[in-house]
Amino acid sequence: MALDADEEILQDFLVEAGEILEKLSEQLVDLEQNPDNGDLLNAIFRGFHTVKGGAGFLQLEALVNCCHSAENVFDTLRNHKRRVDSDLMDVVLEALDNVNAMFDQVRNREEPTPADPALIEALDALALPEGEAPAAPEPEAAPKPEPAAEAGDHADQGDITDEEFEQLLDALEDEKSSSGDSSGDDQITDDEFENLLDELHGKGQHSGKPADDDKPAAAGHSGGSGGDDITDDEFESLLDDLHGKGQFKGSVEPASKGGGASDASARTSGGDELITDDEFENLLDELHGSGKGPGAPGASQPAAKKPEPAPAPRKAEKPSAPANKDENKSPATPAVPQRDSQPAAETTVRVDTKRLDDIMNMVGELVLVRNRLQRLGNDSEDEQMHKAVANLDVVTTDLQSAVMQTRMQPIKKVFGRFPRVVRDLARSLKKEINLVMHGEDTDLDKNLVEALSDPLVHLVRNSVDHGIEAPDVREKAGKPRTGVVTLSAEQEGDHILLSIEDDGGGMDPDKLRQKAVEKGLFEQDAADRLTNNECYNLIFAPGFSTKDQISDVSGRGVGMDVVKTKISQLNGTIHVESELGKGSRILIKVPLTLAIMPTLMIMLGDQSFALPLVNVVEIFHLDLTKKNIVDGRECIVVRDKVFPIYNIKDWLIHGAAGEPDPENGHVVIVAMGTKRVGFVVDQLIGQEEVVIKPLGRMLHGTPGMAGATITGDGRIALIIDVPSLLQHYG
Repeated sequence: MALDADEEILQDFLVEAGEILEKLSEQLVDLEQNPDNGDLLNAIFRGFHTVKGGAGFLQLEALVNCCHSAENVFDTLRNHKRRVDSDLMDVVLEALDNVNAMFDQVRNREEPTPADPALIEALDALALPEGEAPAAPEPEAAPKPEPAAEAGDHADQGDITDEEFEQLLDALEDEKSSSGDSSGDDQITDDEFENLLDELHGKGQHSGKPADDDKPAAAGHSGGSGGDDITDDEFESLLDDLHGKGQFKGSVEPASKGGGASDASARTSGGDELITDDEFENLLDELHGSGKGPGAPGASQPAAKKPEPAPAPRKAEKPSAPANKDENKSPATPAVPQRDSQPAAETTVRVDTKRLDDIMNMVGELVLVRNRLQRLGNDSEDEQMHKAVANLDVVTTDLQSAVMQTRMQPIKKVFGRFPRVVRDLARSLKKEINLVMHGEDTDLDKNLVEALSDPLVHLVRNSVDHGIEAPDVREKAGKPRTGVVTLSAEQEGDHILLSIEDDGGGMDPDKLRQKAVEKGLFEQDAADRLTNNECYNLIFAPGFSTKDQISDVSGRGVGMDVVKTKISQLNGTIHVESELGKGSRILIKVPLTLAIMPTLMIMLGDQSFALPLVNVVEIFHLDLTKKNIVDGRECIVVRDKVFPIYNIKDWLIHGAAGEPDPENGHVVIVAMGTKRVGFVVDQLIGQEEVVIKPLGRMLHGTPGMAGATITGDGRIALIIDVPSLLQHYG
């Protein structure tokens, strides 16, 4: 393996092959659902072929062999010699797993481990037409040099590269020179010409050897070279006529006057003046090997790249070039068709993600300066100052948006792995499931894409295992045997809404209450008072599982609590809806980016705090003397709804607990999942975009704190983590 290859070339391969392998997993699962999709078959074939080509350039033989065998399978499939079925897809997906494993080894600069020989044998067996047993390789029509055979392999599977084409020509020229050809570089002998005519018209169809006639046929062709030879130029003119119009004319006519070859000309002119398609095909079969001429199905382009292994060395590429009969007299230009005709300017540049993160941090600092200038501008009466600050605000906002876009990635990066996850899990559980995805092009921050990957995989697996019933159970319930899991994403303001929905059996709130009591999470009386929505959210409790038996998929009760923790760390919320017998739906709401957060700035005493705007539902002023006590908690009634309220100043400001409660205050209703609670605050400052700064080491793990920021007036404000705050204090 060329691990010491040019780093730029290796990186190009890793980027290109990585993107292709990501797509292949999704395309293969789609193919199993749509086995007759020709475009999909061709796309998968091209994917394996491209990865094989790049791996071959880097001398990654193990990767080349596995891709080559998989490529052969799809060549058979796209030629309708075999049908796609689940067993075939199992083998191909296993091959893709091996390719991915080898690709990861290459990425880590390790030698790739070859695939299991049994897997390669299984792929080779699937590459044969259906019903055909593995047999010895088909014998070639005529002995050919090794490089030509390699070129034939390439031609069957796609274009050969320019380098391979040049190597092929060099190999042909070397073999010609080593065969002891004494006729010179520019001439062929009459024996060789006679053999060519035999191949064209059948043995014995022309009279005698040209050299035996009184007037040698070569006399009309040699052009003064004196002897029995014709020049290559005259020979090429003859073949140009054959490949063009199919008639013997031009330089052939003098031969008809001289004898020898005149009988061959007379034969064609005596009947009709065209050679038949069969004769033309036979000639090319002899020159290139059976089934590899331009007339072979789907081989018009590869044939254009193959030089003839005729005695004339490099000029021999000319006859086989024109696959179209109207394209005579065109020399070697078709040998490199589209590649040199597309000198497209480079429109992208690869940038290290750390550099993007640094730029984002600097933009964050610029946002803080902007906020500070805005606050100073509001205190100034200078009109020019107001205009300058307003312009700075516009430019900073545009710059912030542009930099955020450079970090944005489509959530398809996450969604792309789910078709394979659902397919494999459904087969292992003996279930029939379709995965439907919406909003794959929705963009969100690169860091969020990576952070959401594992939680979403767990939720999808949970829907397949817990949600969708077995086909027989669904049938008895009057449902289709095939269940549906729907994964969707959409942008809502500066947040992303993710939904995982299934049409399975749904959740039984009574069973969840019973499990909660068994686990010791609630007393029986408290469990009975839980609403259905509160019961559904019990699945996020640590160690909680509705499965009675532990399997390799689920049942241990570790996972959903990790999902909720992860979503909370992303400043997001998660909510469960379900209906028994109809299915379940899990809703996740996360911010577009983790770097800059819109917040509501509040004051508690003389200290400022920031509440993430995603948690804020509404704000109002309230007469706090109208509080009620329910279950020992202070509550308020707003529009016939009861909300527990907390004076968070008692929690967050040292010494505030002994102060008398105010008679009036601002109440901020915040949401945490399905819960709604009210926070009493001293003062509302307004909405402000803040840059999240991590807390220092001594403050790590402080309950209810997500980080810190610098406010517009230059002071430090702590960012409140609402779920953590309520869990610790409430």
